[in-house]
Amino acid sequence: MSPHVRPVFAQAPCPAAQGARVPVVIVGAGPVGLALAIDLAQQDIPVIVLDDDDTVSEGSRAICWSKRTLEIFDRLGVGEASVTRGVRWNVGRVFFGGSQIFDFDLLPEAGHRRPAFVNLQQYHVEQMLVERGQALDNCTLRWKHRCDRVEVHDRGVHVEVATPDGPYAIDCDWLVACDGARSTVRTSLGLESRGHVFRDRFLIADIRMQSPFPAERWFWFDPPFHRNQSALLHRQADDVWRIDFQLGDDADAETEKQPARVAARVRAMLGEDVCFDIEWASVYTFACRRLPSFRHARVLFAGDSAHLVSPFGARGANSGVQDADNLGWKLARVIRGSAPETLIDSYDVERGRAADENIRHSTRATDFITPKSPMSRLYRDSVLELARRYAFARRWVNSGRLSTASVLRDSPLSTPDRDADFAATGAVTGPGMVAADAPVSGSRGEWLVDCLGGRFVLLVFGVELAAADLQRLRDARECDVIAVRADATTGVGTDEGTDVGAHTLADVEGHAAARYDARPGTCYLVRPDQHVCARWRVFDAQAVIDAIDRACGVA
Repeated sequence: MSPHVRPVFAQAPCPAAQGARVPVVIVGAGPVGLALAIDLAQQDIPVIVLDDDDTVSEGSRAICWSKRTLEIFDRLGVGEASVTRGVRWNVGRVFFGGSQIFDFDLLPEAGHRRPAFVNLQQYHVEQMLVERGQALDNCTLRWKHRCDRVEVHDRGVHVEVATPDGPYAIDCDWLVACDGARSTVRTSLGLESRGHVFRDRFLIADIRMQSPFPAERWFWFDPPFHRNQSALLHRQADDVWRIDFQLGDDADAETEKQPARVAARVRAMLGEDVCFDIEWASVYTFACRRLPSFRHARVLFAGDSAHLVSPFGARGANSGVQDADNLGWKLARVIRGSAPETLIDSYDVERGRAADENIRHSTRATDFITPKSPMSRLYRDSVLELARRYAFARRWVNSGRLSTASVLRDSPLSTPDRDADFAATGAVTGPGMVAADAPVSGSRGEWLVDCLGGRFVLLVFGVELAAADLQRLRDARECDVIAVRADATTGVGTDEGTDVGAHTLADVEGHAAARYDARPGTCYLVRPDQHVCARWRVFDAQAVIDAIDRACGVA
């Protein structure tokens, strides 16, 4: 198969005049900026995306898209295409020296639509998102339009843009910087990220080959083909394989990128007889840093412009897409006037805490993978030897804690439980967590998570709601209601559901009842970004309305 050919998008003409003020301008057409633009456009919010390039990214870059990101992509209209084109995987293997010490399964239970991860090159994902954005009337993509300077005013932002045809200016209510680690918006505002820059260098290589290796994550500590360092192997789409080699802090980047040098490392790893082509290679260092605040008046930061993490654990692009998912519904409600502007402050609170968690995990992974002293190496190697023999030690091995859905712990938008009898276990969905998926049947679809998102939804298990209560929720807060009944084969619940205006779904395998600790009457309120914000054992219309107000920053 021929190497990937990057598309070239038509340059947008330079506007003849400044034009009318627009609600949202996004700087950066990477996965984060495009995801946010699509989300806003699907909510009928006009958005303009500025990007200084006219194509997708070079090289695979981000490749591991988590289950949570795939669920977000489903809502944006590119989930199925991503999964179909990409490589599904749930299993990882860890090696020490010349042998495997253990393996793990990231999705050990049944009843989920999406796998733990799909590997797909970032350029494929970007192209899918571009095509989706181009199909939406409210989404305008301007290629070769570079954001040069921003000025923040009391009620908006003034943006100066450079194009090959000359400069122009645009005014907007909100500017979202999704322009990466070298953010021009951040520089224009004189803002600096804080954190730690690591000295270790890594070679990243995309090679094209046909191989019997399974679609799994393989990570080596101190392998015989790369002594005293680490290595990582991932399968991608189109018979492309990602290989990472730890190089140490004294490696020369230009030397290590030379094709002959890369090929020698690959053959040492895979064998002298392997046939492959080098598609892309780069040497990188990384940092764990973040802005102290992701909001500066009417300028918001998302993705790498807001926070940076090491690549171990696939937390970069996935956390950026979750930024967009968190911000999109809040911006839309503020712009429409259905929520106060203070709701935007919760974006900084919720995603700031998520960034801190990602940085903490990434820093710990880096310290374990690249020990900086003889004692830290002794500790790491001792842990690895223990893990070879004893299962209890495997939780101490850190080859990168892989990205999972962020839990919005102690979010100001969540309503605390008033019922003390919900199961105190991580297997049960609670406030701050992403709504758990489960197979269902009914007019809304075959998977529960596909029935959520884009609006507030109240899940009601096993009982009828009066028509008057349903109408009150819709009239007061535009809240949809989904009744989840037991399937006849599960024995869970007490009735067959209701047809009083609520959408009805059948819990065909009983997973929904188990994952929500549901009894007849249990209710869950789910936010537009599919995070749970409240739950009750008994329906109370006023309590639901109050919880929606709190989630919208009103209460």
